[in-house]
Amino acid sequence: MMTDDSANNLNASREVAARSFNGYLMLLVLLGSMLWFGWAMSSVIPDEPNADFLGMGLSIAIFLFVSSGFYMLQPNQGVALTLFGAYKGTDRNEGLRWTWPWIAKAKISLRANNLISEKIKVNDLRGNPIEMAAQVVWRVTDTAQALFDVDDYKAFVLAQIEAAVRTIGARYPYDDFTHQEVTLRGNHDQVGAELRLELMERLRVAGITVDECGFTHLAYAQEIAGAMLRRQQAEAVVAARKTLVEGAVGMVEMALEMLSAKNVVELDDERRAAMVSNLMVVLCGERDTQPVVNTGTLYS
Repeated sequence: MMTDDSANNLNASREVAARSFNGYLMLLVLLGSMLWFGWAMSSVIPDEPNADFLGMGLSIAIFLFVSSGFYMLQPNQGVALTLFGAYKGTDRNEGLRWTWPWIAKAKISLRANNLISEKIKVNDLRGNPIEMAAQVVWRVTDTAQALFDVDDYKAFVLAQIEAAVRTIGARYPYDDFTHQEVTLRGNHDQVGAELRLELMERLRVAGITVDECGFTHLAYAQEIAGAMLRRQQAEAVVAARKTLVEGAVGMVEMALEMLSAKNVVELDDERRAAMVSNLMVVLCGERDTQPVVNTGTLYS
C-alpha cells in the first residue's frame, strides 16, 4: 500500500550515458543509399522488363530511415534521449551523432550562465528595509534532473536566486559600526560564500551547480536612506570623540605624572583640576587654541 509520503516524494532522476553511433559512419550509409537509388533509377527504361523497382523502394526507405536519426552536438552541449517518454540517457559526445529515429531528442546547454537578478527589497536582521541584487554564475551538471525533475529549470533558477537573497539578507544586519557582528556590507566575501552554499542547496534538485556569486547592489531603501546616513554620521562622530577623549585623558595623566616625578611644579588639588580642565580643552577642542601668557605668579 502506498503511503502519503511515498506518493508526495519526487522521483529523482540521474543522468546516465546514452548509447549512440558515430554520425560520420551513418553518413556513409546515407550516401550509399543515394548511390543505390541512382543505380536503380538507371534501370527504369520504358519497356524494360528487369526494372529494379524493389531497389528503388528500399533505397528510399533506407535514406529516410538514416536521415531522420542525425543530430549534432557542439562543445559543452548535451542531448537527452527518450523512448516513448522513458529516459534512456544523455549523449555528451560532440560532433555529428546518430541514433534510432524513434528516439526523441532534447538538447540542453552545459555552458556557464551569468545572471544578474533584479533589485529586491529585503528586511535585514534589525528590520531595516534594504535593496539587494546578486550576480550568479551557474551551469547544468545533471541534464536528467534539469529536464525531468523541474518544469522549467531556467525559471526555477530565477526564483531560487530571489529566495536565497531574501534568506541571506534577513540573516544579517546591513551594517554594524562597532564591527562586532557579521554584516552584509562589512563581510562581503563571507556573506557571498554563504549565499553560494544556500543556492547550491536549493538548486541541487534541478541538477544545477553555482560556480560564483556575489552582491551587485546593496543599499538602504530610499525611504530610510537619508535617516540611516545621518545615523552613520552621528555614530562616526561619537566614535571619533571617544577615541579623542581616551587619548586626551592618557596625555593629561602622563603630563601630571611627569610634572610630579621631576618636581617641576607643586600643584594643589584646585590647581591640578584647573590644569586638567585646560589641557582637556586644548586637546579635545575642534578649533585652534589661543595661548594666554601669565606674567604674574602661578596663583594670580
